[in-house]
Amino acid sequence: MEKEFAKPVGISLDRFIKLRQDESPGGTGEFSQMLRDIGLAARIINRELNHFGLLDIGGKIGTENIQGEEQKKMDVIANTRFIRALSDGGEICAIVSEEEDEIIEVDRDKKYIIALDPLDGSSNIDVTVSVGTIFSIFRRKSKLGTAVNEEDVLQKGSQQLAAGYVIYGSSSMLVYTTGKGVNGFTFSPSIGEFFLSHPDMKFPDDGIIYSVNESLVHEFDESVVRYLKYCKENNHTLRYTGSLVTDFHRNMLKGGIYMYPPCQKTPNGKLRLLYECNALAFLCEQAGGKASDGKQRILDLQPTDFHQRTPFYVGSAKMMTKAMSFVNSKEK
Repeated sequence: MEKEFAKPVGISLDRFIKLRQDESPGGTGEFSQMLRDIGLAARIINRELNHFGLLDIGGKIGTENIQGEEQKKMDVIANTRFIRALSDGGEICAIVSEEEDEIIEVDRDKKYIIALDPLDGSSNIDVTVSVGTIFSIFRRKSKLGTAVNEEDVLQKGSQQLAAGYVIYGSSSMLVYTTGKGVNGFTFSPSIGEFFLSHPDMKFPDDGIIYSVNESLVHEFDESVVRYLKYCKENNHTLRYTGSLVTDFHRNMLKGGIYMYPPCQKTPNGKLRLLYECNALAFLCEQAGGKASDGKQRILDLQPTDFHQRTPFYVGSAKMMTKAMSFVNSKEK
């Protein structure tokens, strides 16, 4: 009878990280500490978002980030929370953030670099649509004790050691991979901890959901327009929130494809390669899906700039294969 009432709550994020660390020969705990620091910052941001309507943290702050986008108050708050948590954790040498012009050097004697979008989809905050955080972890190439340089940061996505996202919504989840599958942890507000809820997450091989900003269809290449027509003719379902993490998360659970093709105004794409697309592409491939810029695998792209943009197609394998057959078609 006692066991019936006292049901187990599951494996906590901290416990899961420790178990994985113990499974890795030579594990020193540095990597585990970074993941814990990310979890800490996510818990703080989750708390502040839950009090959003009661605190003066809504609306724009009156400044722009390096991409020329107006910053929301929560953009700045999330950026500050993550920088503090990661810096205080003492395991990273540098941070690259969407909200910062340059590399933030933390400790030259450390070997890990984190690329970060502190709050993806922040334009949705005022209307309580789900938003998220995206992160990516690399090992520096330069010698410890020296200044972090561009070569350390501008690495291909295939060189990521770990990547993940946090989604803040009806429930909040932290989803991450270290190259050994994808696991999701749901936050328990009453306990204040993330617990394993979605072990070994996989993209369904196929699906019927397509996520794209169709208001821009007049700016898309004709090949993309033909694919969208194919989706409609085959009773696919359009789902698009304007929050990359939200759309990606739904498609991974239910099967679907997310697309942000080149547009007339953004011919090189809109999403950032280093701290948005690389991380989600790594997660997607680890979950059995595919990710491309329309011409090649996202993880094979060589970054040339911290805030480089790219076209982005990501999702279920069969849907991606079909979409790419249209995108790469020579038919006009």
